[in-house]
Amino acid sequence: MSQKKSETPLMDHNTFTVELEKHLRRELGTTPKRATAHDWWQALSLTLRDINLDQLQQSSLDESQQDRHVCYLSMEFLMGRLLGDALMNLGLYETAATLLQSHGVRISDVLDQERDMSLGNGGLGRLAACFMDSLANQNIPATGYGINYRYGLFRQAFVDGYQKEMPDVWREFGSPWETCRPSETVEIGLFGHMEMDRDGNNRWVPGKKLFGVPWDITIPSFGGQYVNRLRLWESLVGAYPIDLDKYNQGEYLEACRNLVDGDTISGVLYPEDSTPQGKDLRLIQQYFFTACSLKDIIRQHKQRGLPMGSLAKHYALQLNDTHPAIAIPELMRLLMDEEGMVWNQAWAITQEMCHYTNHTLLPEALEKWSASLLGRILPRHLQIIEMINYVFLNGEAKEQWGDNLEIIQKVSIFEELDNGDRMIRMANLSVIGSRRVNGVAALHSGLVKANLFPEFDTLYPGKLVNVTNGVTPRRWLAHCNPGLARLLDRNIGTDWRTDLDQLEKLTPLAESPDFLDAFANVRFKNKERLARLIEKECKVTVNPNALFDVQIKRLHEYKRQQLNLLHIISLYHEMLDNPDADHTPRVFVFGAKAAPGYVLAKQIILAINKIAQVINNDRRLDDRLKVVFLPDYRVSLAEQIIPAADLSEQISTAGFEASGTGNMKLGLNGALTIGTLDGANVEIAEAVGDDNIFIFGKTVDEIAALQQQGYNPYHYYESNPVLKRAIDSLMNGSFCQHKPDLLKPVAEDLMHRDQFMALADFESYREAQQEVSETFRKPRLWWRKAVLNTARLGRFSSDRSIADYAEKVWNSK
Repeated sequence: MSQKKSETPLMDHNTFTVELEKHLRRELGTTPKRATAHDWWQALSLTLRDINLDQLQQSSLDESQQDRHVCYLSMEFLMGRLLGDALMNLGLYETAATLLQSHGVRISDVLDQERDMSLGNGGLGRLAACFMDSLANQNIPATGYGINYRYGLFRQAFVDGYQKEMPDVWREFGSPWETCRPSETVEIGLFGHMEMDRDGNNRWVPGKKLFGVPWDITIPSFGGQYVNRLRLWESLVGAYPIDLDKYNQGEYLEACRNLVDGDTISGVLYPEDSTPQGKDLRLIQQYFFTACSLKDIIRQHKQRGLPMGSLAKHYALQLNDTHPAIAIPELMRLLMDEEGMVWNQAWAITQEMCHYTNHTLLPEALEKWSASLLGRILPRHLQIIEMINYVFLNGEAKEQWGDNLEIIQKVSIFEELDNGDRMIRMANLSVIGSRRVNGVAALHSGLVKANLFPEFDTLYPGKLVNVTNGVTPRRWLAHCNPGLARLLDRNIGTDWRTDLDQLEKLTPLAESPDFLDAFANVRFKNKERLARLIEKECKVTVNPNALFDVQIKRLHEYKRQQLNLLHIISLYHEMLDNPDADHTPRVFVFGAKAAPGYVLAKQIILAINKIAQVINNDRRLDDRLKVVFLPDYRVSLAEQIIPAADLSEQISTAGFEASGTGNMKLGLNGALTIGTLDGANVEIAEAVGDDNIFIFGKTVDEIAALQQQGYNPYHYYESNPVLKRAIDSLMNGSFCQHKPDLLKPVAEDLMHRDQFMALADFESYREAQQEVSETFRKPRLWWRKAVLNTARLGRFSSDRSIADYAEKVWNSK
C-alpha cells in the first residue's frame, strides 16, 4: 500500500486566517463581518486551491524524467463536492471549523453551499474520481482528461411520480476550484475532405475548426504533499464568438452560431443519440476531448526536450471504456501526419502507450460507430482505422487463424451490415491498439476472456488482465462517516486512511459488546441524519430504528430495481394479511437516474414512486414499511445515505455487472450485502465470509443455461402465488386507481420479456430477505456481522487498484 503520509497541516492557523480573509476582501469584495455562507465557501475553496497549486508546482518539479506520466482519459469524472474532502486531506478541517465558529458561522452551513460538479453519471465517473485521488496518494504523476460540461447529465426532479430532467447549472458563475489556462488552448479539426499533397501523400483538410480551452482542478494526496491535476476541456467554435456583421444586420441568432455550437459540444454529458444529430454530437464530444488531450501531451513532451520516439516511455494512456477509443487513430494521425513518422514506428508507440479498461459485457454498451458517419466527421481517421484493420487481418489474424472466415469476421474492427454500411467496433479497436486490456473484477475479467474476447485472449496471451475496482477510503469512510472514522481512530489508530488493510485490526473487536454498542450508536446517529433529509426532501417520516434497505445506483433493467420493487409489494401484502405478526420494520431507500431516452427505466421510477405513495399513506401499516425515492442522486447525497444503510442491495443478474463500487462503499461503512454472485460481489463474499453476506439467485452458468433452453418468465408468474399477486397489483391499478393502466407496461414487460430474469430469482431473493429480517431482530449478531464487513474490506481500496494498474498495466513505478 501507500507510504504513510504526514498529518501536519501545510499551513498554520495564522497564515490560513490571513489568506482566507485576503480572498474575502480581494476576490469577493467583502469582510468577515459581512460575508455570507456562500462567500465563506468561495474564500475557503480559493485558499485551498492556492495551497494545492503551490504543491502542484513542487510535484511537477519532483517528477523525474524516468517517471511514466499516467493520462487517464474519461468522459466522466464524478467528483462530488471538493471543499470538505480537501480540508480533510490537507489537515485543515478543524482549523477552518474553529475560524468560522469565531465568526458565528457553522462549517456545515458553509460546506452545504457547494453544488456537486456535474461531470459524470454513475460508477464509471465515480471510479475515475477515486482513481485520481489514489494516483495522487500513491505519488504517481498523472493527469485526468475530460470535458468541462456546462450542464452535465441533468438535475432530476419528480413530478407526479415521473422523472423530470432539468439542466444542472453547476458552474453558472464559475467554480473557485477551476483555473483556466487560455495560453494552452489547442486547435483541432472536423469534417472536411482528403486531398493529395505534392509528395503524393493523403492530407486531411478539415472543414471546421474547434478550440479546446483547458480548465484545471487540483487533486491533492492525503497530507497534500503530492498534487496531480484534472484537466477539463471547454469547446469554442471559430476565432470569434459572434459574427458582428450579421449581428448588426439584425441576424442575431445566426450571428451567435459559433457561440451556440461551442456551447453544445461541451454542454451536456451523454446527449440523447437516438437522432442522427445526437450521434454526431456524441462522436464529436469523444473526439474533441481525446484530440485536445493528445495534443496537450505531445506539447508537454516537447517542452521537456524529449525526442518523439520516446513518447511511450514517458506517457501511459488509460482509456476508461470505449468512449476515448478514437484516441488510437488520432494518435496515429498525429505521429504520422504531423510528426512525420512511418506507420510501423507510429503503431509501435501507439500500442505501447494505450491501455483499455472494459466496463461491460452488455452488447449494447460496447460502442459501435457507423463507418459512413465517422468518415463524414473524421475522414482521415476512417482511413487509419481501415489500415489498422487491414494490417491486423492480413498479419496477426491470418497467421493465427488462416482463412477461418467465422473468426476473422468476429475479430475484425468492421462489422458488415446487410444495407452495405459498416459498423466500427470500438472495443475491437481498443483491444488491438492497446498494450493491456483489463476487466474490473475477477469474475468480470474471466468472462471478458471466456465470452467477450476469447479469440483475442488466444492471440495475445497475457494482454487481458484483471484489476478489481476500489474506492478511496478518504472520501468514502473518513469524510462521509466522521463518527465511524473517530471510532476507528480511537481503537486501531489513524493509518487506515492510507493503508486500508489496517481495518483487519477490527476483527477481534467484533466480539466486544462495548465496541458493538459504540458501532451501533454511530450508525443510529447517521440514520437520524438521513431520516431528517428524507423528511425534508420527500415529506415522509421514517423510523431510525427500522432496517434501512438501500439501493442506490443507475436505473437499468440489469441492476433490477424491479426485483426490489416486487419484494416490497409482497411485503406490503404480507403485512396487510397478517397485521399482528412480528414484522421487521423497514425503510426502503432508492436513488437513481434513468437516461432520458430509456423508456422502461423511467416507467420503473414511476412505479416505485406510485407504490411508495400508497404504502407511505397506509395507516394500517403503523409505520412498519416505508418507501422513499430521493431525487437527484449524486455524490453528496450518497455521502449521507451510505453511512446510514443497514442493507446494501447488489442484485444484478449474475454475469452482467462488471464490478460495482457501491457494494464496496456500503460494505466498508458496515452495511450487509444482499446480492447475487455477480461482479465484485464474488470477491466481497470471499473477503467477509459466507456467514456475513446474504447471497441468492442463479449463478452465471445457471443464467446461461436458462437462456440457452429458452427463458419463459410467464412460467414463474403462473407458478408462484406471491409473485403473481405482486405483478397483478401492478396490472389492476391497485397502486393508481385513477389510472389503472399506468403501471401496466412494467408488469407486462416482467411477464412476457423480463430480459434480466428478475422473476427467475424472485423466490430465492425473497427467502434471502426473510433471513435478513430474522438476523436484524438479533442486534448483537447483526452488529457483529456489520463490524466484520468493515474489517475485511480493506482490499477494496482504490489505492490497491492503482498499485495493481502500475504493476500489471502501465509498467510504471
